[in-house]
Amino acid sequence: MAVVNDAEDPRAELLRLRSSIDNLDAALVHLLAERFKCTAEVGRLKARAGFPPADPAREAVQIERLRRLSEESGLDPVFAEKFLAVIIAEVIRNHETFAREE
Repeated sequence: MAVVNDAEDPRAELLRLRSSIDNLDAALVHLLAERFKCTAEVGRLKARAGFPPADPAREAVQIERLRRLSEESGLDPVFAEKFLAVIIAEVIRNHETFAREE
């Protein structure tokens, strides 16, 4: 019987890859939490200053920036834009809540 090392064992490689995915998922969650902490501060500042919750010009710049970064990174820019749209929608919802509370 031939000896199979981890690099040749599909099960071991699958476990290694899944472990990397799990670590990346955890990092994404932590990064999103930090992002939302920052956007909450922005939302409170906007509410105090009487600024509107949404900033379409800023959003357009961010979408274009994310598309460019996605292309440079080999990520589908359409997917990246959809992902950012979900985040932006949640940020605006939070900002609207802060504006109502102010």
